[in-house]
Amino acid sequence: CSPLTSLPFVVALPDEFDRNVPRICGVCGDKASGFHFNAMTCEGCKGFFRRSMKRKASFTCPFNGSCTITKDNRRHCQACRLKRCLDIGMMKEFILTDEEVQRKKELIQRRKDEEAQREVQKPQLSEEQRSIIDTLVDAHHKTYDDSYSDFSRFRPPVREGPVTRSASRAASLHSLSDASSDSFSHSPESGDRKMNLSNLLMMYQEQGLNSSPDSKEGEGTGLSMLPHLADLVSYSIQKVIGFAKTIPGFRELTAEDQIALLKSSAIEVIMLRSNQSFSLEDMSWSCGGPDFKYCVNDVTKAGHTLELLEPLVKFQVGLKKLNLHEEEHVLLMAICLLSPDRPGVQDHERVEALQDRLSEVLQAYIRAHHPGGCLLYAKMIQKLADLRSLNEEHSKQYRSLSFQPEHSMQLTPLVLEVFGGQVT
Repeated sequence: CSPLTSLPFVVALPDEFDRNVPRICGVCGDKASGFHFNAMTCEGCKGFFRRSMKRKASFTCPFNGSCTITKDNRRHCQACRLKRCLDIGMMKEFILTDEEVQRKKELIQRRKDEEAQREVQKPQLSEEQRSIIDTLVDAHHKTYDDSYSDFSRFRPPVREGPVTRSASRAASLHSLSDASSDSFSHSPESGDRKMNLSNLLMMYQEQGLNSSPDSKEGEGTGLSMLPHLADLVSYSIQKVIGFAKTIPGFRELTAEDQIALLKSSAIEVIMLRSNQSFSLEDMSWSCGGPDFKYCVNDVTKAGHTLELLEPLVKFQVGLKKLNLHEEEHVLLMAICLLSPDRPGVQDHERVEALQDRLSEVLQAYIRAHHPGGCLLYAKMIQKLADLRSLNEEHSKQYRSLSFQPEHSMQLTPLVLEVFGGQVT
């Protein structure tokens, strides 16, 4: 058995302490500061007991040896106070020698010094890196409305219509934990103002991030969700442009390179953005009310097939499970957009330098905020490779859709311009 069990006056400590219950000194009833020498006491009685034991003091009660010790009279009778200390279980064996006290102080100080050293050696972001992250996070907040209030301005979603083979297959995806589906975030243009990519670039250059065109009505089509999702895509393209204009160095690129980057990366950035509304519970995108909750079946009714949607949902699931911080998410979008190997880019070295700087910021952020997350950066870069494959399949399906006049007329001019000129 434990040697302590044979000692007198050992107080068994309760398994749990209610932190909301005030702690009372067992000697004098004052507020206790914790367990000292095997009993709950205040600082005053702790010091009294230590001094008495070290001096081997012998006290005599001037009364009958049964004084009641309180906070106010604890100094009046040292004999009864010491007796009370022993009665509640305080033990001289628990008192440290001067040498032990000194060693304990040195150990505490050494631990503090080691902690301070670890803090100094901990990876830190530079002021420039923090500024870049703050800029991108602010831009994302300005270009991603998580209330989805603009969605009511789009041509309304129509989910009725003939059930296609893709739609039938899509219904089964909701039972798969790693299935695939997507709903983009997009918008329409006004009929009296052509909203092409060049004009949008100029608009964001001069006016900032807050412009948004009005929606337009569309004719009916066999693909019942196409008008609504076309407006969603158009809306998201505009927001991607607004986000791109804030990326440090993007405005200094030539207009031709800006357009080339946006045309080639827009759908990939949209897919990254849509992960914010993606739910692992039902493999759908929730963008406000029930009308704006999108499943795979909805996207098949906009002309896309499972050859795109299955790997897209797998991508969304994998990205969601990375549990990225918002800072990492916006950096990944910026890195995706600034890819020097995009078709039509002329100044490869300049774009690559901008992308490299963002990659360094992302790696620095991961080191500082994800200790042990050495594989996270590699996993994020792999997501960019997955997006390239999705982009290629999207382009192929888009071309098939746009070649059919009854469907292409439901698309917006901005969608036609951005996706119509892609080179894969």
